[in-house]
Amino acid sequence: VTLHLNPISSVHIHQKPLVFLLNSPLPLVWKLKTERLAPGVRRVFLVSLGSIVHFEKGNFSSSAETEEKLFPEKNEQLLQWAQREYGAVTSFTELKISRNIYIKVGE
Repeated sequence: VTLHLNPISSVHIHQKPLVFLLNSPLPLVWKLKTERLAPGVRRVFLVSLGSIVHFEKGNFSSSAETEEKLFPEKNEQLLQWAQREYGAVTSFTELKISRNIYIKVGE
């Protein structure tokens, strides 16, 4: 699955830390494609067991962290866990089948 990350239109370059929980019932390879995300900013990608994240060549992989996690099974439990761990959830998306996911990050 390719995860496309771009800032919202009012932000020229996104410069804040981000945390993504990438959960799947089956192990996946998450391919990251980004535009206009500042290098050197902490970005965390938590993936379900057996999954991995591939970064584009020349991407911010040097400042990104990837960690496998055993997530709660149900979406409501996952959302509650994320809120406890990180204090807030700004976006939650569930997709049954997808090859591409487009996410706008920003304020």
